[in-house]
Amino acid sequence: MAMEVTQILLNAQSVDGAVRKHAEDNLKQFQEQNLPSFLLSLAGELANEEKPAESRKLAGLILKNALDAKEQHRKYELVQRWLALDASVKAQIKNCLIKTLSSPSHDARSTASQVVAKVAGIELPQKQWPELIGTLLSNIQQLPAHTKQATLETLGYICEEVSPEAVEQAHVNQILTAVVQGMNSSEANNDVRLAATRALYNALGFAQANFSNDMERDYIMRVVCEATLSPEVKIRQAAFECLVAISSTYYEKLAPYIHDIFNITAKAVKEDEEPVALQAIEFWSSICDEEIDILEEYGSDFTGDSEVPCFYFIKQALPVLVPLLLETLLKQEEDQDQDEGAWNIAMAGGTCLGLVARTVGDDIVPLVMPFIELNITKPDWRQREAATYAFGSILEGPSPEKLVPLVNVALNFMLSALMKDPSNHVKDTTAWTLGRMFEFLHGSMLETPIITPANCQQIATVLLQSMKDVPNVAEKACGALYFLAQGYEDMGPSPSPLTPFFQDILQALYAVTRREDAGESRLRTAAYETLNEVVRCSTDETSPMVMQLVPHIMMELHHTLEAQKLSTDEREKQNELQGLLCGCLQVIIQKLGSSEATKYVFLQYADQMMGLFLRVFSCRSATAHEEAMLAIGALAYATGSGFEKYMSEFYRYLEMGLQNFEDYQVCAITVGVVGDLCRALEDKILPYCDGIMTQLLKDLSSNQLHRSVKPPIFSCFGDIALAIGENFEKYLTYAMPMLQSAAELSAHTSGADDDMTEYTNSLRNGILEAYSGIFQGFKGSLKTQLLMPYAPHILQFLDSLYMEKEMDDVVTKTAIGVLGDLADTLGSNAGPLIQQSISSKDFLNECLSSDDHMIKESAEWAKLAINRAIAI
Repeated sequence: MAMEVTQILLNAQSVDGAVRKHAEDNLKQFQEQNLPSFLLSLAGELANEEKPAESRKLAGLILKNALDAKEQHRKYELVQRWLALDASVKAQIKNCLIKTLSSPSHDARSTASQVVAKVAGIELPQKQWPELIGTLLSNIQQLPAHTKQATLETLGYICEEVSPEAVEQAHVNQILTAVVQGMNSSEANNDVRLAATRALYNALGFAQANFSNDMERDYIMRVVCEATLSPEVKIRQAAFECLVAISSTYYEKLAPYIHDIFNITAKAVKEDEEPVALQAIEFWSSICDEEIDILEEYGSDFTGDSEVPCFYFIKQALPVLVPLLLETLLKQEEDQDQDEGAWNIAMAGGTCLGLVARTVGDDIVPLVMPFIELNITKPDWRQREAATYAFGSILEGPSPEKLVPLVNVALNFMLSALMKDPSNHVKDTTAWTLGRMFEFLHGSMLETPIITPANCQQIATVLLQSMKDVPNVAEKACGALYFLAQGYEDMGPSPSPLTPFFQDILQALYAVTRREDAGESRLRTAAYETLNEVVRCSTDETSPMVMQLVPHIMMELHHTLEAQKLSTDEREKQNELQGLLCGCLQVIIQKLGSSEATKYVFLQYADQMMGLFLRVFSCRSATAHEEAMLAIGALAYATGSGFEKYMSEFYRYLEMGLQNFEDYQVCAITVGVVGDLCRALEDKILPYCDGIMTQLLKDLSSNQLHRSVKPPIFSCFGDIALAIGENFEKYLTYAMPMLQSAAELSAHTSGADDDMTEYTNSLRNGILEAYSGIFQGFKGSLKTQLLMPYAPHILQFLDSLYMEKEMDDVVTKTAIGVLGDLADTLGSNAGPLIQQSISSKDFLNECLSSDDHMIKESAEWAKLAINRAIAI
């Protein structure tokens, strides 16, 4: 059955485009016409030692892609397709793969291990290929080191592919034994030892039982710690990566080893090569993450029998850990500020120091201040920058009482450094530190403000001046101004201390967006984000200045739409700019459109704006589409029923957005905009509802659409029903069964992981919002009887949610609201049903005594509605 494919595979890698295209078409045709033969031919090519390395490698990759895909629906299709193949074909393919693991060619072995793991990922959960693990383990006993190495690599990949339930504990024990033996310092071959160490990293999730056994855990920990001392740098790095993974997976088992681990990591941070040192610092960052989570979740009230005790590893290590981290801050790289993806020991050390500050709070301050005082005025830029970075790193975590006095002393010094320090590095970090001061220690919540009428002018002047500096410094200055403005956002209508400088700030930010070099260091994006924040905190007094900005931003957007014949790179920058401009207009629309003082003057621009947004849709960019869609949603909200005149032209773009499965964020945002339109147009949206509902129902039944879009679609049903009232009647027979089956699915999901629980709750909330909108839409209509057949199921859904006890507060509030809406709309007809419902009484009483005032308020309203329904 197998065919000769060598030449086609080589041609598919040809530099000649036409040859390449022809070969790719041939492969595609072969796959469509005879899948079994196609897969066998590829497996045969990969296993054949006579064949060229290039064709073997590509054969393996095509084989791998025939088993797996990124998109869920495609992955599902490929899995089903493999399972449906003839058993003898699958057996031949698997034999070829296992045979290739002993190939002398490294590329062929490595490709084969990935493909074996993909097949295992499909078959092991189905209880197929039971002999696989045994076959691989017997390979490890065989002598050639390269076979051993490939087999360990395969075991690692398998652990990455399949979930622990799919492998029985006896096999897990054997895999771990083989892996840990391969890591042992007695293993002479470094390739084998490296493959084993990397495999352990993937296998840690399987080792729950082994980590609960003291002897086995001691042995694994000893071998990992020994591997951190290997002469081979890649093995040391992989061993530290294992320690990092252990720190988060098995935090509660670390106490006996933490002292030794500190010594090993400290030595690596001080003396080892950068990739190893970075992982050693990462270990402590990971411990901080664990302890921050525990302390946040449980507060500091640990009882003796608390399920996840906090061992306070960081607090105990403080006196030695902090000096170690401060030392790393002096290992900066010359050009790290210009390189967006830069990551080095100094940055890792500063990040870890910031996490330590969040873990221990005030205790860190006295350990860091002497380092800052010693270095902040030194002639060497590295010392000044490290001191500034240390100060910025500890501003989140310790209490304002501890920090405000220090910040008050430091503020003037920092402002002067931002203007006068000769080093760009120091200025960059100084602007970042000022941003952190404003982010964490400025706002209406604080009793002692660090920003006063006395220093506000100096701060504004320095930041505006600094925005003319080199791009990386200007970007950080924009960030500082962002947090400065944000601190005043919740002050209400009272004049902000920034009011006198408002015009200068707007002009300066607009000037930054137009700088020639604004493409560097994310400067343009930062300037627009800050401009948006400044607009959000404008008051009636400063809104005329925001108004003057509108024609300028519209003109900029117009220019991006006029640009012709752009290279791919320019087109991408253009699209990004369109997104930023639409985003800026959206914020301005929300601000000026929500205040009576500015609304009418502002709406003279609505026609032009709408015209520009519609033109953005003809450009091919998901980001720009998202932003334009959001801006249109804001415009609809601001213009209310006046938006109707745009609908005939806008409707086709709305439909395009609802059909956009590829860029599912665009689809989700469009669904949100349908909600905005319903609120703005109310029953004037009726002429468009058939089209919208048809598309929404299609979206729901598609398995290609990302699941995160489904909850908002359900709530959108509610928005539509609220807007069109009893006219929703014709959609009931389609929408209700969809809601019903989704409700059944979402009611029972106990034992799911956190992501799934979060998704389920958002799904429940969407379903409940739909029910709520439908009941409210029909209220007072003669057609409320149409909803009676659905009431028992809805009450049953509420019962099952109550019994399940996995609701979050948002769902609880919506659920009790639905109970009230049902009673309110159906009146006396609903009375007997509610009285028969298993848990509505308990649910109501529980919500009435809730600490959450939103839940309580909903429950009090529901109680009135239910009492009325039952009394009648």
